[in-house]
Amino acid sequence: MSANDGHILTLSCPDKPGIVHAVTGLLASHGLNILDLQQFSDRTSQKFFMRVHFAHSESTDGLKEPIEKLSSELQWDHYDLRQASRKPRVLIMVSKIGHCLNDLLFRTKTNQLGIEIPLIVSNHPDYRSLAESYGIEFHHLPVTKDTKLEQEKQILELIKKNDIELVVLARYMQVLSPGLCEAMSGKIINIHHSFLPSFKGAKPYHQAFERGVKIIGATAHFVTADLDEGPIIEQRVARVDHAMSPKELVEEGSNVESQVLGAAVKWWSEKRVFLNGHKTVVFN
Repeated sequence: MSANDGHILTLSCPDKPGIVHAVTGLLASHGLNILDLQQFSDRTSQKFFMRVHFAHSESTDGLKEPIEKLSSELQWDHYDLRQASRKPRVLIMVSKIGHCLNDLLFRTKTNQLGIEIPLIVSNHPDYRSLAESYGIEFHHLPVTKDTKLEQEKQILELIKKNDIELVVLARYMQVLSPGLCEAMSGKIINIHHSFLPSFKGAKPYHQAFERGVKIIGATAHFVTADLDEGPIIEQRVARVDHAMSPKELVEEGSNVESQVLGAAVKWWSEKRVFLNGHKTVVFN
């Protein structure tokens, strides 16, 4: 049985004894085989997180009532039950730097990412032809300081119209307003072109070059109203040395950015990412 077969149950709740026993017992009572189970008890927040992948080829209607009852008894904050093969609908936003967009499109086309991309939004027209080559709807929505709220209203309308579950900022070089961040709280992932929290702002690789760094990196995180301060999902680094130019640092950094964003979107799509206050729990 592949990773796309069966169903996935995810939950978070206050930590207490007996949660694993209760969940696995419920599944066993319905004759369901557990394929994979991951759990984490956070001693700081006193929260419990769990992801269960179980074999089940039929409808889960018979599970909904007992799971809802168990959720009430154990005071689950949140739970989700879905088919492992279901592909969530994702909106990608981009500006003029396209390597992350191109990487996500290729990974999706080749089934490395289990998502659907019904549309791409950009404040520049540059990637219309790329979107069209994949058969994806492209929306050019220019933005200025004076038109930001109107432009973001259009984005929210597109999100609602297309049943979008996640927004990915694939080097979208505009700061989102607090209103959009709140409306899509926990549903926007950004790739930051540096290893947070170092070298913020413009030209991070040039800053790194001036400082003679020995590693560069990238950070994928959830977006909040606090710029570049959202819960971190994934970070990776690449070693560099004194002989590399700023251009070579940019090229190496682009590779890391694509890898980090691709991993973050993949883990999110597989229900492996949980918000835990200002942090995340990631079962990867």
